[in-house]
Amino acid sequence: MIGRLRGLIADVGEHEVLIDCMGVGYLATCGARTLSRLPALGDEATLFIEHQWSAEQGPRLYGFLGRDERRAFTALIAIQGVGPKAALSVLDVLSPGELASAAAREDKAAVARANGVGPKLALRIVTELKGKALGEVSFAPAASVPEAAGIAAPSVSGEAVSALLGLGVAEVNARRAVDQALARLGDNAELPAVIRASLQELGR
Repeated sequence: MIGRLRGLIADVGEHEVLIDCMGVGYLATCGARTLSRLPALGDEATLFIEHQWSAEQGPRLYGFLGRDERRAFTALIAIQGVGPKAALSVLDVLSPGELASAAAREDKAAVARANGVGPKLALRIVTELKGKALGEVSFAPAASVPEAAGIAAPSVSGEAVSALLGLGVAEVNARRAVDQALARLGDNAELPAVIRASLQELGR
C-alpha cells in the first residue's frame, strides 16, 4: 500500500500529476486545489497518497499535499453516496479546516458549492462528519474547535483557480490564467484582483 510519494514533478494534466520517484513514474489523481499548489515541473514534491481499488478502474492513487487533506478525503468517501470525484470536488471548494467548520455549523450550503454535490448529499456530509476528529482537524461543534489553530489559510492562487472552475473554466486553463495574472500583479495581489486579471487573460 502506497501512503506517500516524494519525487520530481514530471507532468501535470487536467486531473492528475505524474511524479517521478527515482525513475519510476506514479500517476496520482488530484483535485484542482492540489494541482494549483504544486511546484513547477522538475521540482521536488511530496504527495500523501490514498490508494483505492475498484472493479471498474482497478487500482488508483489519489494525491494530496497535506495529511489532513488525505484524512478528510477518506472521511468523505466513507459516506454513502460520496465517491472519490465528489470528495475531491468538496476539497476543491473547502479546505479541511473549512469543511470542519461547515460540519460543526451544519452548513450544507457551503458543501453544496462543490460540483456534483446536491443539497441532500451536502446535508448527509455535514451530518455524518459532525463530531468526528481526524488528526489535527476536528469535525466537532464550533465551541470546542479552535478553527484557526494549525490550519493554513487557503492560497490566493488556489482560491482563484477554484473560482474559475466554478465558472466552467478547464483546470489547466484556469491554472495558466492565474499564474499569468499573478506574474503581472505580484504575489501580494488580493483575490478579487487576481480573479479579474485571470478572466482578462482568458479573454472574458
